[in-house]
Parts: sequence; structure tokens; C-alpha cells
Amino acid sequence: MLHRKIYQLVREGTETWIYLRDQGRWLERARILDIEGDLVTVHYQTEDEDEICSWEEMIRLESIGSVTRRLSSVPKGKTSPNDILTSDDCPDAEKIQDRLID
Repeated sequence: MLHRKIYQLVREGTETWIYLRDQGRWLERARILDIEGDLVTVHYQTEDEDEICSWEEMIRLESIGSVTRRLSSVPKGKTSPNDILTSDDCPDAEKIQDRLID
């Protein structure tokens, strides 16, 4: 099942967070470039004190413990319902009401 999910993420080209269980670390905002057999090629960037490094790694499928992706995000702080983009055809029951926002 993980193999199919990773193949789907390759086609979508979205940013993903990958947990490498053998190294006990997360690859944040990685892009899965290719999957061939049990090897997954990923590209990601790391930021050090004074430089940004770009990495491309080949990882064995068995080393991947988890794959996640961000579905959406909402800015922190006080916002009004007009600041958040919603669909025009959103049902009234699902619209953000003024009483829910402080």
C-alpha cells in the first residue's frame, strides 16, 4: 500500500514529509521524484546558519516509516470570515460564522 501511495505522490508532485525510520528523522517538504523497484528518489532542502543546501537522495522503500502531506493551512491570529477564501457554492451549514471567531 505504501508503494501505491508513493507512486501517487510522484504523479502529483506535491511537497511531502517523509519519516525515515532507520535514521529516526523527518525529511520536511521533500518532493518524491521517482520510484523504481524498492528505491525512492527524493529532493529536499535544508537550511543551515548561513546557507541553504539542496539534496537528492535514493531511499529504500523499507526505510520509510511514514509519509504525510499538508492538506491546507490557515494563518494564525484573528481573522474575519472575509479573510479566509471559501467557495461560493459552500453550503450555509459549513460556512464559518462570526460567532466562531474571537
